[in-house]
Amino acid sequence: MASDLENKAKEAFIDDHFQLAADLYSQAIDLNPNSAELFADRAQANIKLGNLTEAVSDANKAIELDASMAKAYLRKGIACMKLEEYQTAKAALDIGVSMASADSRSRFTSLIKECEDRIAEETGQLPKEELELPSNATPMQEEPVNGLSNETQDVAPPKPKYKHDFYQKPEEVVVTIFAKRVPADSVSVDFGEQILSVSINVPGEDAYHLQPRLFGKIVPANCKYIVLSTKVEIRLVKAEPIHWTSLEYKETTVVRRVDTSSEVAMRPTYPSSKPKKVDWDKLEAQVKKEEKDEKLDGDAALNKFFREIYKDADEDTRRAMQKSFVESSGTVLSTNWKDVGSKKIEGSAPDGMEMKKWEY
Repeated sequence: MASDLENKAKEAFIDDHFQLAADLYSQAIDLNPNSAELFADRAQANIKLGNLTEAVSDANKAIELDASMAKAYLRKGIACMKLEEYQTAKAALDIGVSMASADSRSRFTSLIKECEDRIAEETGQLPKEELELPSNATPMQEEPVNGLSNETQDVAPPKPKYKHDFYQKPEEVVVTIFAKRVPADSVSVDFGEQILSVSINVPGEDAYHLQPRLFGKIVPANCKYIVLSTKVEIRLVKAEPIHWTSLEYKETTVVRRVDTSSEVAMRPTYPSSKPKKVDWDKLEAQVKKEEKDEKLDGDAALNKFFREIYKDADEDTRRAMQKSFVESSGTVLSTNWKDVGSKKIEGSAPDGMEMKKWEY
C-alpha cells in the first residue's frame, strides 16, 4: 500500500502538483516510517513548495535512516543554501560528494564552491564585488528532476497541536513547547546555524512539527533540550549577544545588540513589553478547553470527526479505513474490516465527474 502511494506521489510531482505529492509522501511515510527514500523524496517536494525547514528535517531523517544516501545530503545542502545556512549546507555537501556517483559529483562540487564563496563573503575574507553575480547570471536552481519548473503553490500552515513560547537571556533563548506527558523517545530535536527542527511523534496521535528559521544564529554544539512531564524545554545558545524580538526570522528584522556588562541586561527578557508571571498549567488547560469547544464547519468538522474515529479505533477498523479510502481513490471510507477485507473497493465519482484510473 505504501508503494502505491509512493507511485502516486511521483506522478503528482511530475505533473507539478507538489503539494499533492508531499501529502501522498506523508501518507506513505505513515505506513512505512523507516523508508529513507520516502523522506528524501518528500524533502524535494518541500523544496519545490518553499517549505525549507521542513525539507531540512526530512533530509535529516533520511540521513538518519540511511547515512549512505547521497541525494539526502544534496537536498539538505540545497535547502540550507536557500535558508542562507552556508556552513550547514557545506558540511552536508562535503559528506554527500564522497558518496555521489560520477555523474552527479559535479553538482556537489559546484554547490560546495558556491558555499565557500558565500562563507568567505560573510566573514569578509574576499571583497564583496568579487562575489557578486553579473546581471545576466542564472540563479541557483534546486536539484533538477525530469526538467521540472520551479512552480510552487501557496499552502496554508496547519494549526499546531501544541502551543509554544520563548524567553531569553543575553546568551541564550529558551523555547518551551507545552506537550504534556509525551515519551522522551518520541521527541526529536535538531539544531542548525539558524534552524530549529522539533518533531514529536506519539504512536496513535497526529505528529507535531516546529521548524522555524530562527531570528538569529545559534551555536548548535552547545544547544540542548530536556523532556519534562508537562513540557519540552529547549535551550538555544546565541552566536551573538543580540536581542531577539521574535523567535522566527522576518524580512523586516532589526538587530539590537545587548550590553552584557549591564545588570539590567542579565535579567531574562520576554516578548511582552510588560513581563509578568505566567501560570503555564492554567494556560495549557485553557488552550485545551478552547480546542475542545471549537466549533468547526464543513470539511474541517468532517476531517476532525474521521481523525477521532481513527485515533480511538482498533487495528481492524484502521485497516478497513485505510484500505477502503486508498482503493476507492478517496470516495469510500469503511470501518468494517469483515466487509472490505476480502474484496477490492470500487470508487464512485460524484455527479458530473468521472474516476481516473492510475496506471503504473
